[in-house]
Amino acid sequence: MNNLLEVKDLQVSFFTYAGEVQAVRDVSFSLGQGETLAIVGESGSGKSVTSKSIMKLLAKTAKIKSGSILFEGKELTGLPEKQMQNIRGKEIALIFQDPMTSLNPTMTIGKQIYEVLKKHQSMATAQASKRALELLEQVGIPNPEKRLKQYPHQLSGGMRQRIVIAIALACNPKILIADEPTTALDVTIQAQILELMKEIQTKLGTSIVLITHDLGVVANMASRVAVMYAGKIVETGTVDEIFYEGKHPYTWGLMASMPKLHEKSEELIAIPGTPPDLSDPPKGCPFVARCSYAMEICHGHMPAYTEHSDTHRAACWLQDSRAPKVERPIAGGEW
Repeated sequence: MNNLLEVKDLQVSFFTYAGEVQAVRDVSFSLGQGETLAIVGESGSGKSVTSKSIMKLLAKTAKIKSGSILFEGKELTGLPEKQMQNIRGKEIALIFQDPMTSLNPTMTIGKQIYEVLKKHQSMATAQASKRALELLEQVGIPNPEKRLKQYPHQLSGGMRQRIVIAIALACNPKILIADEPTTALDVTIQAQILELMKEIQTKLGTSIVLITHDLGVVANMASRVAVMYAGKIVETGTVDEIFYEGKHPYTWGLMASMPKLHEKSEELIAIPGTPPDLSDPPKGCPFVARCSYAMEICHGHMPAYTEHSDTHRAACWLQDSRAPKVERPIAGGEW
């Protein structure tokens, strides 16, 4: 599989009045043609910062300190803003969590779609209008002619998210980055949006980076998963490898915290403790303070990745040949 996107040893920090916050620490992953990669983890793990780094949409207080972001072999980290503008939307598109923050409340839906088509496709107004109607039909918007003349506040949450997806698809991007695309929606609409994204991927062959904390969404959408914690990717693998053969205790904790439909208990299992302060990250494993299996070496030394298959690797001292043997806990049980 040819990799459209390769992120290598990415480090991103925020420089605040209180000092440097190391939000992304030596993150590496790849994305193949037509593949869906899910990046999962708790809030504050660095998922969104990673996705915004790819698009170079970081806040002014943030900086890519080192590492590489290759899109079709082209280095993006040092690309001038003018050249980056030709990639955003046209080659790599981003769907944000809340459509109301993505859409301009003072502009009609039609005008917002026309802007993208004129900027990246150099379309005339009549051609852009025809294409906009096609896009709205493609994402399942009823009465598209009427919707083009409406403003965002006149549409439902699910319809607004469909509009955002239509805008993202306007130039047939090769990569779609979806940052918590269904969090603000109810369960029924969420299922519709996810099904829409799967249909689009099947028809257009679009590669997707899915940023989420919802493992149910991951199971339904992704082909590969990167588990992120405290600015680091602690485990990567196929969906089956992560869900059924996970090696890192943090992955076990995420699995255990999933609600189980077949269980009557109303109690949800949570991972004890809180993520570390990334203005002063731990020297060893970032999960050490919350891990039931932590050993002395975990406190002072960062574990290297252990390869478990061509697609599966994890950074945990439990995988070292010298470590005591620990059985993977049953999901939902004591971990």
